Amino acid sequence: MSTPDPQHDENSEVYRRGMEEITHQETEAVATRAWTEGRMVFVELTDQRFVGFPAKRFRRLRDASEPELAEARLEVGGTALRWESLDEDLTVEGVVAGRFQLPVNAG
Repeated sequence: MSTPDPQHDENSEVYRRGMEEITHQETEAVATRAWTEGRMVFVELTDQRFVGFPAKRFRRLRDASEPELAEARLEVGGTALRWESLDEDLTVEGVVAGRFQLPVNAG
C-alpha cells in the first residue's frame, strides 16, 4: 500500500494550506486603474469589473476637495488605494466588499 501524497490528501495540512492560498488568490480584489468623477471614486478590477463608491463613505474623503480626491492612485500591486495629501489608504478588497467607515446617509 502506498503512502498518500500530502498535496492531494484532503485531510493533510499541506493540502488545506494549499487550497487556502489558491482560494485567496482567486478571490483577492486587484485593481488595474483608479479614478474619480466628481465625488465618486472608481476602480477597474483585473476581472474587468468596475466598482464605485461615494467619497462621503469615508471621513477623510468626505472632507476632501475634488482636486484632492482626483489624486487617487493604486499601490501594493493594485490592492490598495492611496491619497498621499490626505494620508488615506483603503484596500481594494474592502471597497469591493462594501466595508465603509460611514453609513449610506452620512454626509
